Amino acid sequence: QVQLVESGGGLVQAGGSLRLSCAASGRTFSSYFLGWFRQAPGKEREIVAAIWWSFGLTYYADSVKGRFTISRDDAKNTMYLQMNGLKPEDTGVYYCNFLNNWNAKKPYDYWGQGTQVTVSS
Repeated sequence: QVQLVESGGGLVQAGGSLRLSCAASGRTFSSYFLGWFRQAPGKEREIVAAIWWSFGLTYYADSVKGRFTISRDDAKNTMYLQMNGLKPEDTGVYYCNFLNNWNAKKPYDYWGQGTQVTVSS
């Protein structure tokens, strides 16, 4: 069990930007694939973006493509989600997690507390 720590959420107006960070201790991200997920009020948790760490392969949900960018910093063992052009429908709790299957984008069972993103109209 590894604790994943998300940070960077907040309250922004529509059209604004936020950068979320995801860090973990106990192991590095270098050999894995990871994803950002979000859960909006009253909705199921959905994948937003994913990255195959070692090779830089990325995936984006259609709803965020062109607005969100997933990236990594090997030295800091940190994953980021740069969110630009935020919309009210982006509101939710954002989580990061390891994926145990790249094609299916299946997350592991260990979730952190997440970070709240609220986008006002």
